[in-house]
Amino acid sequence: MSTTTGFTVKQTTLTRPVITAEVSEEILGPRRKQVALFGGTFNPVHIGHLIMAEAVGTTLGLDRVLFMPDNQPPHVDHKSAIPAAHRVAMLEAAIRPNPMFDLELTEVRRGGVSYTIDTMRALREAHPDTDYYFIIGADMVNYLPKWRDIDELVKLVTFVGVRRRGFTPASAYPIVWVDAPLIEISSSTIRERVAKHQSIRYLVPDAVAAYIEKEGLYLD
Repeated sequence: MSTTTGFTVKQTTLTRPVITAEVSEEILGPRRKQVALFGGTFNPVHIGHLIMAEAVGTTLGLDRVLFMPDNQPPHVDHKSAIPAAHRVAMLEAAIRPNPMFDLELTEVRRGGVSYTIDTMRALREAHPDTDYYFIIGADMVNYLPKWRDIDELVKLVTFVGVRRRGFTPASAYPIVWVDAPLIEISSSTIRERVAKHQSIRYLVPDAVAAYIEKEGLYLD
């Protein structure tokens, strides 16, 4: 404490510096975007997909979750899918209410068989300011050793595994594990129900159900 011309001046010491967003960016560089990719055939997209995406996005505090429909899946147990245009239209309808969700159409536009390593090389080159995560169900984790160039892939993207009953959350590869409500819905079940003229209400968003009915999908 010091006294000058009759005024008392109290000396204080800040315990930590005040760092504004501008100062932080100047010191640390621009903040990197945190984006998750949710790949799949989405034939069709259903409530379970949306719940998984919401859980990952909010749990990890991500900026965006991008649904990335494949053009042609490389799986050995290949399942025929309706044209990508229909699958993309249903995704657009399903994700519209959620501002965190968006589409990534790299694989559809590229055409041919969709390999994740090709996609990640392209995205990392196009968006060097972004850290990417890749959402997979727990049942897919055991297949990672079969993914093309997996040792390079794990350096380009962080895999996020969504826990599922009956699958041990373990892998030889680095995985970030996230919990999500367990919803036992599959696209194949929805297709079967549509073919049998059974209700799919509450299994897919209303807009998706309306699109399926309008376009006469999955009736063959």
